[in-house]
Amino acid sequence: MNALALNNITKSFDSLKAVDELSLEVPKGSIYGFIGPNGSGKTTTIRMIMNIFYPDSGDIEVFGEPRQKSHSDRIGYLPEERGLYKKMKIRELLRFYGELKTGHSVTNEVDSWLKKLELSDWGSKKVEALSKGMSQKVQFIATVISDPDLVILDEPFSGLDPVNTNVLLESMLELQKSGKTIIFSTHDMATAEKVCDYIFMIHKGKKVLDGTLQEIQDKYGSDTIRIRCEKKPDGIERIAGVDHVHDFGQSQEVRISPDANPQEILKELMKDNELMSFELMKPSLHDIFVRIAGAKEVDNV
Repeated sequence: MNALALNNITKSFDSLKAVDELSLEVPKGSIYGFIGPNGSGKTTTIRMIMNIFYPDSGDIEVFGEPRQKSHSDRIGYLPEERGLYKKMKIRELLRFYGELKTGHSVTNEVDSWLKKLELSDWGSKKVEALSKGMSQKVQFIATVISDPDLVILDEPFSGLDPVNTNVLLESMLELQKSGKTIIFSTHDMATAEKVCDYIFMIHKGKKVLDGTLQEIQDKYGSDTIRIRCEKKPDGIERIAGVDHVHDFGQSQEVRISPDANPQEILKELMKDNELMSFELMKPSLHDIFVRIAGAKEVDNV
């Protein structure tokens, strides 16, 4: 059973077609990643799922049924634009959100989530006293405190340091283990690679990728060489058969042309560089993203 199905949905704003005949199926119990450049249609799609926007055409099914207002009680939504009542105390705020949606006390659940996200000592503080990262974790708790079956997170890791990102990721994985379905949009390709069962990419309103990471990578084949050198490598771009080089400082990913021989490229590399490692691999999600979206657009992400 799918937790969510989008069937040829389209949404335009004046002359701009933000989402163009998009179809998508999100299996129940999965973690589904939405990726795409800024302005690609990710947030518009999420807002249609949440009934904030209505599609101009097409339909949306939630839990196997046409989208209804009653489904909102089973969906937790963390919007891209954060918003909390700054003068409220954190524990009181979370109880308010939880009881508003469930109609019963959530005191134990609030205490449990504060402990999980390492915020127990801040429960009696006002929201305005929180750092940006802490505030984001509180908003995450507010999203899941009602125990929703479907959790939708729009850029949940934006502005978080690596420690808090890991805390949030662990919480998401716990939710999945309990049977929840999670959809999240992100610009962090490495995170999407690590945790997503499925990845969907939208570009200029159209779906351009959809599937598991392996399925997506298989479409491109093993056309990438990852190298590490003793010193900064020199002259890679000039080697015959090299199409593009991603320089990550300590390592480089070299995209090769379809008819290139990796062993010949290795020989040429060794003429001018002292290699520490050489690995033929499938392209990373970051590289695939760049190929589709273009380097200029990615620079603005």
